[in-house]
Amino acid sequence: MNRQIRQLAVGLMVCYVALFVTLNYWQVGRKEELDASFDNTRAIRREFERPRGPIIASDGTVMASSVAMAPGSTFTYQRQYPAGDLYAHITGYYTFGFGSTGLERTQNDVLAGTTPEQVLRAIPGILDDDADNSGTVVTTLRPDLQQVAKDALGGREGSVVVLEPATGAVKAMWSFPSYDPNQVVDPDFDRAGDVIAFLQASPGDPLLANTYQQRYMPGSTFKVLTASTALQTGVANLATVFPEESAWVPPQTDDPIENFQGTTCGGDLTEVFTRSCNIAFARMAIDIGVERMVPAVADWGVGEPVPIDLPRPAASTFGSTAELDQNLPLLAIRGFGQNEVQMVPLHMAMVAATVANGGAMMQPYVVQETRDHEGRVLETTTPAVWKTPITPETAAIVRDLMVSVAERGTASCCIALAGGIPVAAKTGTAQLNNPGEEERSNAWIVAFAPADAPRYAVAVMLKGTNAEISAGTGGRLAGPIAKTVLDAAFAGEGG
Repeated sequence: MNRQIRQLAVGLMVCYVALFVTLNYWQVGRKEELDASFDNTRAIRREFERPRGPIIASDGTVMASSVAMAPGSTFTYQRQYPAGDLYAHITGYYTFGFGSTGLERTQNDVLAGTTPEQVLRAIPGILDDDADNSGTVVTTLRPDLQQVAKDALGGREGSVVVLEPATGAVKAMWSFPSYDPNQVVDPDFDRAGDVIAFLQASPGDPLLANTYQQRYMPGSTFKVLTASTALQTGVANLATVFPEESAWVPPQTDDPIENFQGTTCGGDLTEVFTRSCNIAFARMAIDIGVERMVPAVADWGVGEPVPIDLPRPAASTFGSTAELDQNLPLLAIRGFGQNEVQMVPLHMAMVAATVANGGAMMQPYVVQETRDHEGRVLETTTPAVWKTPITPETAAIVRDLMVSVAERGTASCCIALAGGIPVAAKTGTAQLNNPGEEERSNAWIVAFAPADAPRYAVAVMLKGTNAEISAGTGGRLAGPIAKTVLDAAFAGEGG
């Protein structure tokens, strides 16, 4: 009998061990794989059966929330976006069948109440099936400024970004085309799928945020980087004088570079920056040289994804640098933001903010803080420096150069702020077409104000998708938008 009992005990022990190993294999070893499986909807469905917290603006305006559905509905809760497309590229969407984007994705644990701290705080009510453990995401966005940015850009494809130079906090970030996330979160799977398919096939990639997920040729706004590098390396200073000329042939070619519209342009550094003389900046790039220009541009973060707390940010690029020393004409052209140079609009706002902030480039962010269901703070974003590409002395010189652009240069037509608030700016008109082709240009401006004590930095980009934009300039097209947004930023302070 004892022998049979021992055999039974051993058999049970073997079964227990096998069960233990199997459970650990499926529940621990392959948990992530199973959770990510398209066919495994249990975890997602479970989330849709529980409350999900709101995403709100800095003043408490609700950007995204969940509402209870009628009895008998497919799900207990439905996600809603009260402002339609206004915050779509920031909140993103949260769906059962098509995943999530934006803050709905990056802040999912907070919104669902599954962060370790939220779970720990919920232990006293663990037996309450109706307990709401969801959290709140508080953003840095100003609704008034976001609406002004949208209205000022209108139906033109492009982007508007407003930052606080000293912190990196994003106060407004709008791009057109956009989309209404309410249509994407439709409980009817087929209808939502049709919307997704339509948006994916639409011109301008409305599902992507042009502000931080796309990059564009920057034109003369890139001269901020070239001028800063020339000053940092000692290649140029305020006393440096460039020849008055309408064409210049760089090394290794017989094809001349011209100024915008073939004008004659030259003078000291302040003059060529104010008038945006292409040839002067082509000369600067050649004098700086590949061995100094490439790392200097990298110091600004070019080549790295913009470090914002949103998913899938794009990286600006200086273009291919392989054998660039054997292609000096390309280096010359890149010195004024043409050829393969492409910048993310958010990154250009960061460039302006860096000058405004004495040479320190802050990491941009849209999440101010997160809170649990009781309103207690879980985490607050601490401003952090991302790069320090220039010294305070260089930043001060470039600031004065940008003030000159706003007062008597290419932005003087359209950037003067209400109440005489001093402003610094740099315009850009990026020529996209090759010689002989129909003219296409991106129109840009970057600016900050007040110039002597900056509180806001802005970047505006209009994509050259039509004749009106392509025939204009950054100052005349993007300038009024920047003025409108900056005026609204100051007018709405404390409101």
